[in-house]
Amino acid sequence: MTINVSLSTCIASAVLTLSCLMLTPPAFAQPRVDVAKQHDGHGGSADPALVRQVRQGTEMFRDLQQALNAGYAQFLGCVSGPQEGAMGVHYVNGALVDGEVDASRPEALIYEFKNGVARLVGVEFVVPAAAWDATHDGPPVLEGQTFQFNGAPNRYRLPAFYELHVWAWRDNPSGTFVDWNTRVSCDGM
Repeated sequence: MTINVSLSTCIASAVLTLSCLMLTPPAFAQPRVDVAKQHDGHGGSADPALVRQVRQGTEMFRDLQQALNAGYAQFLGCVSGPQEGAMGVHYVNGALVDGEVDASRPEALIYEFKNGVARLVGVEFVVPAAAWDATHDGPPVLEGQTFQFNGAPNRYRLPAFYELHVWAWRDNPSGTFVDWNTRVSCDGM
């Protein structure tokens, strides 16, 4: 199968890479934040409205072929952390990286592979900061969840962007909206 990747998909993928691979700043650069406490009430049996909306909007993409048919393309390999678990394999739809926020249309779908089977585990919303900041005074907020800012310059030489992970299809003990999930693994790749 031949896949043609457009410039917008490449740019969107590059923006997503920064989100997925950016290293945490040194401890002296910013105060320590207890991520689990920051997202209390969003893990375990919680079913926030945003999770319900993401599930409704991405149900069909539990079948990876449906995601490919809808314009999502794999970006890099599986993203794992040194201690935090993993994110999985991101599939990005560059046409959706447009500065708009829509709970039913995430810019990236996140899959975990085991025994040759792709399982949808979550999504990532990605918003270019310049596009958003041109018409808004603060970061994007979706159903009460504030996006995280990833600034520039950065080691990827990408423009600044906002991102928000939602673990709609795999519980995350650290919180539904935390970047890394200890229940996701890259071992199946």
